[in-house]
Amino acid sequence: MDAMQISFGVVLLLILLALAFDFMNGFHDSANSIATVVSTGVLKPQTAVLFAAFFNFVAYFLFPLKVAATIGKGTIDPAIVDHYVIFGALVGAVAWNFITWYFGIPSSSSHALIGGLCGAAIAKAGTGAVISSGLIKIVTFIVVSPLLGFLFGSLLMVMVGWIFFKTSTKKVDKYFRKLQLVSAALYSLGHGGNDAQKTAGIIWMLLIAATASSAHVLPHWMEARPDHLPGWIVIMCYVTIGLGTMFGGWRIVKTMGQKITKLKPVGGFCAETGGAITLFLATSMGVPVSTTHTITGAIVGVGSTNRMSAVRWGVAGNIVWAWILTIPASAAIAAVAWWVGRLIL
Repeated sequence: MDAMQISFGVVLLLILLALAFDFMNGFHDSANSIATVVSTGVLKPQTAVLFAAFFNFVAYFLFPLKVAATIGKGTIDPAIVDHYVIFGALVGAVAWNFITWYFGIPSSSSHALIGGLCGAAIAKAGTGAVISSGLIKIVTFIVVSPLLGFLFGSLLMVMVGWIFFKTSTKKVDKYFRKLQLVSAALYSLGHGGNDAQKTAGIIWMLLIAATASSAHVLPHWMEARPDHLPGWIVIMCYVTIGLGTMFGGWRIVKTMGQKITKLKPVGGFCAETGGAITLFLATSMGVPVSTTHTITGAIVGVGSTNRMSAVRWGVAGNIVWAWILTIPASAAIAAVAWWVGRLIL
């Protein structure tokens, strides 16, 4: 196994690279948590990112570690995992995140990581290294999560319309400016609960491979087993994604909060709540879904209840193209990075 050649320094380097991805995940996906609450004027941007970061971390205490288990054991064959595969996967994910952030495209950090893992694994061992059942479940939710977000967001919008039919617009706006704080907190919980676990899962894979090697490079407290995810890894990942969220990705906030459709506080509440319900369901099932896909579907669902022309379908279409390209693009970058890693690590 290639992991026999691993050194403690390389392990630390890859953990730092994984945390860099985690930070960028929070930075890149902060838009998902705060775009609606900022665009409706309920919170100022600086306050919103602190608010979201806090609830990203609180998610650690609320959700089981099923998503981390899916990443760590259910995506690629654990037997082929070594430091080269982890390096390739992380470089592919980080590179694609940077590209999409630069152009203000709300792509999925989650699927960039999945694509990176698959690309590096295939480069090493061929397509048989991919666990097809796990990948099919993840790819299925590329479609299912935005549809659920759309469904829940639009249903909530219709229900609110019925309940407040005779209430003045001014009062509705006043009520939902307060309620949107609740919905933003729920969505930030869902974001932290699903996304931080993905990085924890990949660090877990790395430490299992290093622990199993004959080099015995890890101190006892860093050793990991397939049946146990060390708590320090999870806490570190939740803290890091929270810090990333605090810095915010403002290019993507503008796309999510202003370019798809114009939102009022009531629409922001319905979109965030519908998205949060979807994330809670997926996390409880152990499915690593895209928070970007989910909130985009919910925002489109809310906008479409007003009139279909209220949604800028051209912008939404560009986002969908980014979704389609994310896994193959990050996989291709990861495959090249795996080859480079063989030369430099």
